[in-house]
Amino acid sequence: MPACYLDPYVHVSFCVREGVIDLTTASPPRKASRSKPLPNAGSRFGVGAGHEHYKWWALSCTSLGMLLAATNSGTLIIALPDLERSLHTSLLALVWVILAYLIAATVLVLMAGRLSDLFGRKRAYVAGFVLFALASLGAGFSPNATVLILWRILQGIGSSFLFANAAALVTDAFPREKLGLAMGANTMIAAIGLVLGPVLGGALVAISWHWVFWFNVPLALAGAAWGALILRELAKPDSVRGYDVLGTSTFVVGLTGLVLGVSRGGISGWNDPIVIAGLAAAAVLLPLWVMIENRSRAPMLDLKLFRDRLFAAASAAAFINGLARFALMFLFVFYYQGAQGDSPITAGIKLIPLALGMLIASPIAGVYADRHGSRALAAIGMLVTATGLAAMTTLQVDTPYWQSGLWLFIVGAGSGMFNSPNTAAMMGVVPPYRRGIAAGARTLLQNTGAVLSIAFVLAIVTSAVPKATLFAIFSGLAKGLSQAKLAPFIANMHVALWVLAAVSAVGAGVCLLRPRHVTRVAQSPDLEAARAS
Repeated sequence: MPACYLDPYVHVSFCVREGVIDLTTASPPRKASRSKPLPNAGSRFGVGAGHEHYKWWALSCTSLGMLLAATNSGTLIIALPDLERSLHTSLLALVWVILAYLIAATVLVLMAGRLSDLFGRKRAYVAGFVLFALASLGAGFSPNATVLILWRILQGIGSSFLFANAAALVTDAFPREKLGLAMGANTMIAAIGLVLGPVLGGALVAISWHWVFWFNVPLALAGAAWGALILRELAKPDSVRGYDVLGTSTFVVGLTGLVLGVSRGGISGWNDPIVIAGLAAAAVLLPLWVMIENRSRAPMLDLKLFRDRLFAAASAAAFINGLARFALMFLFVFYYQGAQGDSPITAGIKLIPLALGMLIASPIAGVYADRHGSRALAAIGMLVTATGLAAMTTLQVDTPYWQSGLWLFIVGAGSGMFNSPNTAAMMGVVPPYRRGIAAGARTLLQNTGAVLSIAFVLAIVTSAVPKATLFAIFSGLAKGLSQAKLAPFIANMHVALWVLAAVSAVGAGVCLLRPRHVTRVAQSPDLEAARAS
């Protein structure tokens, strides 16, 4: 799979100068009229970019990507205990089946956004579907955890192209006054995937864990075909060409060291040489990465984006939301299957309220934000999430399901109230030719929060718990354990939930740092011409 895609009107050559891949045109591009749509604006299938219904066609394609990503996440988490038993893997390797995917998707999403700004969002989005399908097929044939982790990295690379372009494609297609509705619809579709994922995962695991990956293949191929047929290129390519190899490499090693150190520390001890080396690498390389980005001609992450107060505050809130919420499903899979002894399909059904709350709240929040603004609504959403997380600290091994289900619903509703208004606000202040990198920045921060969420929660819940008890819980075989043996795990779970609640409350305050009144960036003349034609 090539790393980039060439525009049929531009011939591109590559050279490396001072650690940066320089992309220069071998012949000048043909000049497009500013009153005409960009190339690809009107092919035979679907509708042209200027058609009033094009925005809904584009939304259908991005929603399919969101459905794929969300469903895949839910099915895999439910399958973790079965994976541990079938592949005879360690707890740390099991966690890295999740983390490897997230790290790859996180560190490469800016590269994907950058390439889409340079060569077109449609090509990048379709390529993401194809790569995801290939990696899912290979993952299902994995003979051991190491091979599975490698396929998961490739899956993460594919998803980075989906994540980096979904919000940008929607923002290009929709007028500003309907952007919140569109983002709410995307979040609602993702919530449907979260509803289906755990239940589907439980059913697929009953057949074989391999099908947890293989079911992705037809869905991803359908997404690739649909995107190739109906998506149009609306935004002009960014005029600043180049890619930051040094910055990307520094960030990859630094973030991996941080996550490895934190996730391994709770299991192997904080004086473990690998833990110390990982944390030391992060302490040196992550600040160095910021310095590199400030000096790079074509940075991995354009830090100038954060000079906008709204974008900076909304980005920080997205990071905090990922940190506060992502580990919750991971934690409750082992609470239900491990501590309470539920089957995979029962645990999947029990997780439905989390996604149901998001499903109900997201579209309502999106419409409200379009009419009344998103600043206060995003803050309220984070506070609702914090309330639900704090209430979960009352759960015990024998707590009736209605209580945990209620708190899961509240957390999901809070997340739905936050996500779509926050995303719409971020993307609405970015010029069209920078939306790929802006969407990538949002995903990078949110996914970095998600990666650290799992790592920190794992470190907390495994602390001072006997290894035999941990193995029984994480392999789904703890049903015969007494409440006394499970007590350390439950106590640690409460500590983790209090930490997540506090983080979410901080996020509410960050949301209020956004300016009250915002002037949105106008669409480019080419994009408006493409819509109007």
